[in-house]
Amino acid sequence: MKFLKMMLAIACFSALPHAYAADADAIATVNGKPIKKTWVEFILRDAEARTGQKANDGMKAAVVNELVGSELAYQEAQKAGIDKQPDFLASEELARRKLLVNAFLADFIRKNPVTEAEKKEGYEQYKKELGDKEYNARHILVKTDAEAKAIIADLKKGTDFAKVAKEKSLDPNSKEKGGDLGWFAPAAAGLPKPFADAITSLKKGETTTEPVQSQFGWHVIKLIDVRALQVPPYEKIKEGIERTIQQRKLEKYMLSLKDKAKIEVIGAGAAADKKTP
Repeated sequence: MKFLKMMLAIACFSALPHAYAADADAIATVNGKPIKKTWVEFILRDAEARTGQKANDGMKAAVVNELVGSELAYQEAQKAGIDKQPDFLASEELARRKLLVNAFLADFIRKNPVTEAEKKEGYEQYKKELGDKEYNARHILVKTDAEAKAIIADLKKGTDFAKVAKEKSLDPNSKEKGGDLGWFAPAAAGLPKPFADAITSLKKGETTTEPVQSQFGWHVIKLIDVRALQVPPYEKIKEGIERTIQQRKLEKYMLSLKDKAKIEVIGAGAAADKKTP
């Protein structure tokens, strides 16, 4: 529910250290301590931006009520000395850093928008990487090469592939479907390269004659069918392409910052790896 998301924003806001303002900025007081109007306005504005739901008097009253409750808890926490505890101080510092970093990243994205030309170029690259075919296949996943070879031998004798998959496959997503993976484009599905290579080398109806190894184990694969790939239209996926390009821009910028920085991991005896942000 959209309103619940706003309440979560209040909870996060309440976790930050309070800096009390003059009474002129108060919309309420709790034991003489003000609840800021600017807090309420910020929470409502943030909720509107995230949910699209226009703030009203009822929401404003609910926010004030929640902030009053959080203020009561805040005051009791101070009385108990929780705000002086080492774990709290570390958590407080990390929370402030995270807020600042998130604001910086959002500002970077605003200042470096993805152009329509970049999105169109990204779409063409996406089509190129996707290829022009999609495949329907089944597979059986087992732990060892020997198990996979034994299954291949049984299949050559006429054993039903789907039956063996249900009995022996370790893949929880396809096991009960007889190893059926449905229709997919290898590049889009993010398949391990050995698996994708095996799929594209098979002819319709063929099964791999040797086990195929991936990080998950050993596969026996059967190609059921092949058809021309219908690439989603640009308008349908342009938002996803935009997010991908934004992420790449941000990663490139963070790498440039790391390359220019002098980074030393104290006690590790080596500089931090500069290959990843």
